[in-house]
Amino acid sequence: MKTWALLFFIAIVATAPAWAQVPAGEPVKGNEPAKIKLPAAKLDGEVSVEQAIQLRRSVRSFSGEALTLEEAAQLLWAAYGITKPVPDGPAFIRGGLRSAPSAGALYPLEVYLVAGKVTGLAAGVYRYVSEEHALARVQEGDQRQALSQAALGQAWIGQAPATLFIAAVPERTTKKYGERGGQRYVWMDSGYLGENVYLQAAALGFGCCVAGAFDDEAVRQAMKLPRQEIPVCILSVGRQK
Repeated sequence: MKTWALLFFIAIVATAPAWAQVPAGEPVKGNEPAKIKLPAAKLDGEVSVEQAIQLRRSVRSFSGEALTLEEAAQLLWAAYGITKPVPDGPAFIRGGLRSAPSAGALYPLEVYLVAGKVTGLAAGVYRYVSEEHALARVQEGDQRQALSQAALGQAWIGQAPATLFIAAVPERTTKKYGERGGQRYVWMDSGYLGENVYLQAAALGFGCCVAGAFDDEAVRQAMKLPRQEIPVCILSVGRQK
């Protein structure tokens, strides 16, 4: 009887979500490429919403100092993190409601972290997995210059320690809202996300700037985007000079 109880306990532990058993910053092993669990977001910052709005500016000059993994995690959470888990919700919600609103809660956007100088994180391109508050590595190595060149040579993109790259899967929205969803709602969603990143950057004392001027195909190749995703915008973040 005791043997069966022990085996049952081992089975329960073995089937628990891998990310729930791993400390922040450590890789999570699974059937897909290893994920890196991120530190939990802070919900009690020292800067008010009103102050962040007042401070928000587009900044293209960065000190070159690294971001911490905690700071990168905070920015990613502000962009598209889960703020209300809905574990039994419809599949399209993918884990819960997010920090940025979305037409029909369809969440067509994908967020990537282009990490060049992030303490505790190897340089590379990572997809933000909102439902697990984790990163899944897409590419190894520093891709900031490749992204900068794809963005028509805008040097500040290559100089920022980290960039949030936003892509979209329009079909998530168009299958419900049709052509209007693809022409309007997806882009509205990206605006909400972008402002969240700007305000969170301001609250952290960082500079941030968005770029929409880039060669779509060059960016697609630099970021190794899946065929169903289209490039939307670039948000580079770092400490100001």
